[in-house]
Amino acid sequence: MDTRTGGARTGVGEDAGGPAERPRSGRTDVVGALLLAGCAVWSLAAAAGRPARPEGVLLAVLAVTAGYAAGRIGGALRPVAVPAVAALTAVGLMLALPGRLSGGPDTPPLGYPNADAALMVLATGAACCAAWATRRRSLRLGLRLLGAASAALALTVGSAAGFAACLGVILCSLAADRTRRGLGLAGLAVATLVAVGGTYAVAVDALPPGLSASLSGQLTPARVRLWHDALETARANPVRGVGPGRLSEAGTAAPSPAAAGRPPSAPLQLAAEQGVPGVALLAGSYAWLLWALLRSPRPTPVVLTAGAALTGLAMQSAVDPVLSYAAVTAGAGLLAGLATARPLREAPERLPGA
Repeated sequence: MDTRTGGARTGVGEDAGGPAERPRSGRTDVVGALLLAGCAVWSLAAAAGRPARPEGVLLAVLAVTAGYAAGRIGGALRPVAVPAVAALTAVGLMLALPGRLSGGPDTPPLGYPNADAALMVLATGAACCAAWATRRRSLRLGLRLLGAASAALALTVGSAAGFAACLGVILCSLAADRTRRGLGLAGLAVATLVAVGGTYAVAVDALPPGLSASLSGQLTPARVRLWHDALETARANPVRGVGPGRLSEAGTAAPSPAAAGRPPSAPLQLAAEQGVPGVALLAGSYAWLLWALLRSPRPTPVVLTAGAALTGLAMQSAVDPVLSYAAVTAGAGLLAGLATARPLREAPERLPGA
């Protein structure tokens, strides 16, 4: 069968040409740089004239930028080794250094189980991306087992949501060579919209009573109160918010120890602290990521696997403050860079005869 006509089934067809059929446009990188700069500038504008703390946002932007640059370089030079080493490093930190990153001997790295799980979601995505980039069957199997180990670690730290996200990444990766790129990315965008929309619906109590009570019980009433408090703060300050880092001071709900005064939702936190422009910049950054993946010269299985991992992280960030950790944001930038880089030596999407 001609590979161009059989792409929907073999995974080689529609994107087999990769770089030849999807030339990278410099406009994609320019738009991404402008969005990141806009996030940094707006955080400073929202903090102007107030005792606000924009350093957290600036650190997150710096971490994403540095990770993305490293991913683009590493993906160009070593498209298999760099994601494999990144996944191994994350897993190694979870196993060998359980107290050093968090500062406590009895707490997992990063000090918050769901943040650990978010790191494992990215590690699972990196391992599966490396598996699709290699042409060696034995290495591909080993990398997929590494991804499965990352998923198991997410479960051992006590995060069922993180384990579900890792499992979703593995399943999406296995099906990625039989999925069209545009259709797959559209599905990931819909999944993210459902997660964010569900968070908003729970916060405003817009769901049927039975479903609302069930979700509130699973999410914990304290978390839902924080979401509601963040929305009320955003409504009172729709343009500039209350300023970065000031929501815990302006809010009325008692923060949970795990959230450390932050509402466990990145969109709601930005809405409260930076107003509508902050949310628009976050949404624009995610839309740009999907656009960059759509135009990426990497094989479709690599692109969709990375997209699934980053979407899993986005869905987690809708209900947890996982993006407050620089290690997580840097890892997200690294994976995005790996998935949009142009390798100096192209590897086939599938093994010969596979």
